[in-house]
Amino acid sequence: MTAREPLARGSPPGVGRLRGARGWMALGQVGGGAPCSGRWHAVALSACAVPFCSFSRSGLLAMGNLIKVLGKDLENCPHFFLDFESKCHMGNLLKVLTYNDLEQGPNFFLDFEHAQPTEAETAVWNQVNAVLEEAQTILAELQSYTGAGLEIREAIQNPNDLQLQEKAWNAVCPLVAKLKRFYEFSLRLENALRSLLEALTSPPYAPTQHLEREQALAKQFAEILHFTLSFDEFKMTNPAIQNDFSYYRRTLSRNRINNLQLEAESDVNNEMANRMSLFYAEATPMLKTLSNATTKFVSENKTLPIEDTTDCLSTMACVCRVMLETPEYRSRFTNTETLLFCMRVMVGVIILYDHVHPVGAFAKTSKIDMKGCIKVLKDQPSTSTEGLLNALRYTTRHLNDDTTSKQIRALLQ
Repeated sequence: MTAREPLARGSPPGVGRLRGARGWMALGQVGGGAPCSGRWHAVALSACAVPFCSFSRSGLLAMGNLIKVLGKDLENCPHFFLDFESKCHMGNLLKVLTYNDLEQGPNFFLDFEHAQPTEAETAVWNQVNAVLEEAQTILAELQSYTGAGLEIREAIQNPNDLQLQEKAWNAVCPLVAKLKRFYEFSLRLENALRSLLEALTSPPYAPTQHLEREQALAKQFAEILHFTLSFDEFKMTNPAIQNDFSYYRRTLSRNRINNLQLEAESDVNNEMANRMSLFYAEATPMLKTLSNATTKFVSENKTLPIEDTTDCLSTMACVCRVMLETPEYRSRFTNTETLLFCMRVMVGVIILYDHVHPVGAFAKTSKIDMKGCIKVLKDQPSTSTEGLLNALRYTTRHLNDDTTSKQIRALLQ
């Protein structure tokens, strides 16, 4: 590597470059052209040199939520920090340098907290927002779901006691109506995801350009994944849901045999009960719904390159992993929910990627560092991540393929 050379005319003072075997290194000084603690800040670029403009120290502080790009292994994954929590005046910014587009040098920001829809985004944003507004109510109802276990046990133990049978039925019916609302919400969520995928992958823009241009929609995509993983975690730890619904279906079958028609059947008839049964039989029903919707979206849009969808997903997975595994960045979070948000979004995009990409997320050619992602989850308290690890174990498509390394399989044992 040669000595530092000046950049082209017009470059800011304090900026130089070094020529190396892997291209150019753009060097910039922080603080009015003077070195910051005697250190240069560098970013490796492929066949191009992009100078870092000089900033004053006060200017840097005023930026609020900074994105720090680490100069390590950029070919494998973008490395940066995203501050989800601070309320400084530039909002929560995400700067992505995608490793496969370095020649074009795409630099864009995603504001996960304060992004507002542009005029072009408004129609889709309003449609998705109407769904997301109900999401917190759905989660609260699911979290408080206690079931009718006592009434069902008494009815089963005393099959000839009609009073206990009626008591159990009256206890189960409103709970099944609630489960129906959850199921119908999954259908609305599926339509919302499809609308977002159409908006974020439609030509003529590349996926990274969409994320830059439609930041409010990208934020909604992350919120859908966050809700989905939260819902499935609550469902997996609540056996009352399956018990209540199984009792309801058995009672429906018995009533048909005896030619009885109960009032509650008009709300959840046998046909609806069959569809709900398939939904709740899944370990992670909401995530399964989104995975099927993503796969269907790709298969129905044959003129749309699969990479337009998978590159968006893999980039988001890398974002969350780096934030979670870097102590310097984790220490800036004061709210544990921020870490859970990152973990849920990371797992969600991994599963969607694995269902859409032909070879999946676990192959060596995958653009997602699966070992790193799994390790990040296992480094957290098991109470926070066991549901997420189960989602990777049971809802991915390619985990058991021959192309999956033994090390990755062992990590998920």
